[in-house]
Amino acid sequence: MNKPTLHQIHPVLPVQNVLAALFFYTQKLGFEIAFADDPKNPKYAGIKRDHIEIHLQWRDEKDWDFNMDRPMLRIVTQYVDAFYDELKDKEVFHPETAVKDTDWQTREFAFYDLYKNGLTFYQNV
Repeated sequence: MNKPTLHQIHPVLPVQNVLAALFFYTQKLGFEIAFADDPKNPKYAGIKRDHIEIHLQWRDEKDWDFNMDRPMLRIVTQYVDAFYDELKDKEVFHPETAVKDTDWQTREFAFYDLYKNGLTFYQNV
């Protein structure tokens, strides 16, 4: 019998406007569109960069609650300082966003996307 093996994970982030989220991730963070269920008015789409893929799913604005817990993704990144430098002039960071060494032996930076989904990029040190 074959042993099951987990290969990848494709987290699904809730967004209010899939087109706006696609623009943010492709134009600001360097992702490319992997697929979209509708090219003009998508409700579900995937983006990819290097070895990761993230899915974006439309959620109706009336169901949206910014007070609820938002997803937080931790993405292993090679050369985290270089990636920070790539993004720092793209107007995606909070003014206090910085690359930091942590007590848990990582070097990382974090910020939110358009819909307050958290993104942490890190490498082990």
